[in-house]
Amino acid sequence: MPKKKSIKKCSVKFCSQADSILQFLDAELPGASKDHASWMHEYAIIRLYRIFERMVLETLVGAVNNDTSTLSANAGIKFPKHLTDEVCEYLLTGGDFFDFRGRDGLIKEIKSVVPDGHFLVGIVKNTKYKQSLEQLSAVRNYAAHDSAVSKARFKKVIDAKRVPTAGAWLKRQNRFKNMVDKLKDLAADIETAAPF
Repeated sequence: MPKKKSIKKCSVKFCSQADSILQFLDAELPGASKDHASWMHEYAIIRLYRIFERMVLETLVGAVNNDTSTLSANAGIKFPKHLTDEVCEYLLTGGDFFDFRGRDGLIKEIKSVVPDGHFLVGIVKNTKYKQSLEQLSAVRNYAAHDSAVSKARFKKVIDAKRVPTAGAWLKRQNRFKNMVDKLKDLAADIETAAPF
């Protein structure tokens, strides 16, 4: 019988990787300027988004891997009881990469896989994570694309008329660390709620 994927381990892995990003930002770089610190924060938010995205995908893979009836109910197709992680991931992504558009898009993606009453839906919908999830997507897109559209969406999310670079915004007022802490709390809630 295939080994079942542990959602708890996915959450622990995310927290460990998030701590590594914080350690990266704390590293002393001789001769580093304010611009270098901003660039490091821009790299860090892209990395944080990537590991968060991976944690959510692995959590969904674990949900399907451990109980294919959740996917069967949403897809209207009866799946075998035992599927490999790779098959589960393919069913969730269609062979493409996993992506979501902001907090509402994340909730929509999750609900396309698991029923509305699933613990993951409840955790991501929790209002205490709303701001961090919205900012995560907006600032990541601004850092990655630096386009007029990404800047406008970022300004809307943070309710500002003018904004500095994504990295400069993140390094001020401990914003990046606060975001990491909130996402680690979300991961800890997933770890606590997950049955496996």
